[in-house]
Parts: sequence; C-alpha cells; structure tokens
Amino acid sequence: MRSQATAESGQTLNWSILPRLWPYLRDHRRRIGLAMACLLLAKAATLVIPFIMKHLVDGLDVSADTALAGSLALGLVVAYGLARLTSVLFAELRDTLFGRVTERAMRSLGLQVFKHVHSLDLDFHLQRRTGGLARDIERGTTGVSFLLRFMVFNIVPTLFEIIAVVTVFFINYGAGYALVTLLSVVAYGWFSFGATEWRTRFVREMNEADSASNTRSVDSLLNFETVKYFGNEDYEAERYDEELARWEQARRKNRLSLFGLNGGQALIIALAQTSMIGLAVYQVRQGILTLGDFVLISQYMIQLFMPLGFLGFVYREMKGAMANIEKLFALLDIAPAVTDVANAPALSAPQGAIRFNNVSFWYQPERPILQGVSFEVLPGQKVAVVGASGAGKSTLVKLLFRFYQPQSGSITIDGQDISAVSQSSLRQAIGIVPQDTVLFNDTLLENIRYGKPGASDAEVAEAIAMAHLEDFIAQLPEGGDTRVGERGLKLSGGEKQRVSIARTVLKRPPVLVFDEATSSLDSRSEQSILGALREIARHHTSLVIAHRLSTIVDADRILVLDNGAIVEQGSHRELLARGCHYAALWQAQQEQEQLPDVAP
Repeated sequence: MRSQATAESGQTLNWSILPRLWPYLRDHRRRIGLAMACLLLAKAATLVIPFIMKHLVDGLDVSADTALAGSLALGLVVAYGLARLTSVLFAELRDTLFGRVTERAMRSLGLQVFKHVHSLDLDFHLQRRTGGLARDIERGTTGVSFLLRFMVFNIVPTLFEIIAVVTVFFINYGAGYALVTLLSVVAYGWFSFGATEWRTRFVREMNEADSASNTRSVDSLLNFETVKYFGNEDYEAERYDEELARWEQARRKNRLSLFGLNGGQALIIALAQTSMIGLAVYQVRQGILTLGDFVLISQYMIQLFMPLGFLGFVYREMKGAMANIEKLFALLDIAPAVTDVANAPALSAPQGAIRFNNVSFWYQPERPILQGVSFEVLPGQKVAVVGASGAGKSTLVKLLFRFYQPQSGSITIDGQDISAVSQSSLRQAIGIVPQDTVLFNDTLLENIRYGKPGASDAEVAEAIAMAHLEDFIAQLPEGGDTRVGERGLKLSGGEKQRVSIARTVLKRPPVLVFDEATSSLDSRSEQSILGALREIARHHTSLVIAHRLSTIVDADRILVLDNGAIVEQGSHRELLARGCHYAALWQAQQEQEQLPDVAP
C-alpha cells in the first residue's frame, strides 16, 4: 500500500487510450486467454482455502477421536497444501504467459516511437529537450507494462474476489457481513480516489521538476567542452542545484500527501477488519458460529483487504501510467512537416544533375531566406555557393535533403522532383561532409562504416585510404578499434573531417555536398583535406557551400548568394574580372589573410 507514485497523473483516468494499445496485443490473443484462465484458476484456489481451514478447525474442535476424523483431517491438510500449490503455480504460469505479451508490447511501441521521432522534421529536433524527451519515452513504455499487468493481475481479480466474498458472506452468514464488506470497499474506494485527485498536483510538480533537472544535466553534459572553455563548472552546478532544489521540495510535498493518503486507507481497513472480527467473535461466543466459521471470516478479510490495500497504490499508479502513455501517444500524433507522397517511388539518379527552379523559402513569412533561387549543377560539375553569413547558403543544403519543403518552386535530381520520391532514396543518393561532424560514441571503424552499415572490411579500408586516414589510425594504440568518445570529442576537427570524408566515400553517392567542410580548420589541415575532397569529388556532381573562397577557385561555376538571391555567377576568373560582389569578398579575405598576427 505504501509507495511513491512515480509518474505524472492526469485529472481523470483516460480510458480512451486502451483501444490504442490493442494493436500491440492482438497478435497474442491466445496467450492472453491462457493467462486469464490461469488467473481465474489461481483465484479460485485461493477462495477455496478458507473453506478448507474452516472444516479443518471444526474437525479438530471435537472430542471424538475416530479413525474417520483422523482421515478427514489428513485429507483436509492435503487439500490445503494442494490449494496453496495450485494457487502459486497458476499465478506463476499467468505471469510467465502474460510477461511475453507486455514485453513484446513495450518493444513494439518503443520501436515505433523511436522510428517516429527520427521521422519528425528538423524544427522538432531543434526545439526538443533531449533529457525530457528521453524521460517521457521511458515513462510511457514503462507505463504500458504497468497498466497491462496491474489491470489484468490486480484490478480484475480483486473485483472478482470482492464479488465472490460478498456472495459467500451473504449466503452463509447473512446480510450483516456482506453489508460491512461492501461499505468498507465503497468507503475505501471513495477515499482513495478523492485523495488521489487531491494530490495530483503534487505528483505533477514532482515530475515536472524531475524532467527539468534531467534536461539540465543532459544539456550541460552534451556541452561539456563549452563549460570547460568558460570555466563555468560552478555556474552549471548552481543551475543544476536550483532544479534539484525544486525537485526536492516537490518530492517533500508529494511524500507528505502520500502519508495522508496511506494513513486514511489504513484507518478504513482497520475499522472494517475490527468490525468484522468483533462481530465474528461475538457470534462464536453466542454459539451462532463455530471456530471454523471464525477462521473462514478472518481468512477472507485478510485475503480481501491485502489486494484492496494494494488497489489504492494501483489506482494512483494507473493514473500516472495512463498520463504517461497519453503523452507518448501525443508524441506519436505529431505529424512530420515533410512526408512522402503516397506510394512514392525511389529516386533514380545515375548522373546526379541538380536543378533549383525558382525556389523561395522562409522560416517566418516576415523574414524570407531564399527568394526565387534558380541554378543547375550538371553531371560531374563542381558548383560552389558563396556569400555572407545568413545569406541562405546552408538552407540550400537543408532543402536538397528535404529537411524542409520550399514555399514555392521545385528541386529536381536527374529531372525527378525530390518532393515526389521517397526521402530515404533521396538521402541515399546524396553524401555530405558537414561543417560540424558529430560522431557516435563508438569505434573509429564503426563510425566510418556508418556510411554503409553492410560494408566489408575491404571497402572500409579503401575509404580510409582515400580519406588519408591510414597514418593517423596506425598511430593509435588500439588502431581502428579506438573509441572516439561522445560526439567524437576525442578527435580533433581535422581528424573528424577525415572520418566524415571516409564515411561519405564508403557511401558512394552520385551527388556530393560539402557544407563549409573546412571552415574550422587551420591552413595545413585544410590543404590536406582539400586534396582528399578533390579526389573523392572526381566524376561526381558536387555542390560546395564555401566560406573560404580559396577552397573553391577550381569550381566549374561559383554562385554568389546575397539576401537570399543569386546576384552573380561564373568561374573564379570571370567573377574577379567583373569586379562586383565576388571580387569584393575575395579582396576582403585576401587582406584579412595578409594581416600580421598581433595582439589586440
């Protein structure tokens, strides 16, 4: 009966979520039926035990010592043992049968949520709180197990037992016992439900504080380097402690309210049991009942109020479980902003020709990012896009990958509108070396193999060679089995870029995208990586988003983007000869590179 509620409670039990759980259960209908049969058999055996005890006590409470009485007593003892064993065995069999159902339901739902979260648009992931989202998913899947198990193993058998006990009391001992039992059950239920509703806000406050503190800790750990750079460990600890203080206060309120709830439930149970036992003692003294009847009534009261006391805990937890499952289904109800059309075909891109046709895009209507952008990248060409920060360069990449849908215009690859093909085939046809390469906390080789999970060791070795990673890997004590740390923090920027290049080489896509792939590197690392980029870009269609103009002087065509529009295009020499936007950017960068390194 005493428990700490662990999930957020809603205002009422939301039974409407139960039909949504059925798809995860219907493949196990036979197993559920067998589990229910075992449940009823286990409960029936439990209900028989008090009758065996009654007859056993009554048989002992006689003066005659006959062989028949002895045999009867022995038979009752054996029957008692068999009933106990039967109850336990069927209960264990029930748990075993239904455990498979709940585990498979949790697995199926967890996998669906995982896939769904990955299908959501970039805006969702930019705004999400990673720690809070992870905790919501964990609570929701755990809530499914709790709800299914306790509805089947506690609610249903307890109701069955209440009806059975009231019926036995009414038939064998009159309306008094049945009435006391019914009144105590009703009083217990009324108090438990009312008190649980009262303390809902304390549970909600506790879980909001729990999610907030978890989000704060995860966010701080993900930005570990930034914390170290600015020496803000104490500041982060103070902010985390503020969230923990809120959590501590919320837990205290929740604990005190739980004390009131448990105390009230204990009082009702004590009054009911005292009344029943007192009435039974009186009637035994009056000769109305036998000692066996007293034992039967006592046994039934214990058997009834043990699960009934647990029922209060189950109701509280069911409210939390339903609220958590509801939140999980609310997450599943979020529709991705970018979806495939019905029966979308796979993209066929043997040549990889890219065309932006009058594309306009904005995040907010009052602030346009791209305005009527049109250009073409022919098969095998290298086209670079340059411009000031905020001009919309990286947005072109996001639109090409269909992370967002343009407000107007179209984007095609080999003449196929990318909005009409499947997103998976589109992204399979494009390889990217991003500005900020984030790696998984796995080995170096597995991070490279991520470009093509089924690649052979020979293919991985070839990709490593093309990315000029052999010397670096050879220097590592564990070689390719070296773990790179969370987000690749154990590697330098240049090393991570080479891993990203090797990953893209392994993928072998017809279209390559380089999104400011060398902007954060020193000159020596940049030249080394540029050589690798030129090597892998040979015979591929390449779109390069560039910050340093020196890295794209060999591009077939350079597009100058300014305020979301292409204001100039041509080769490096042609654009310098015009003396306009590109020439001004080139001159500014040349002057900056020639400035002496002096302290400010």
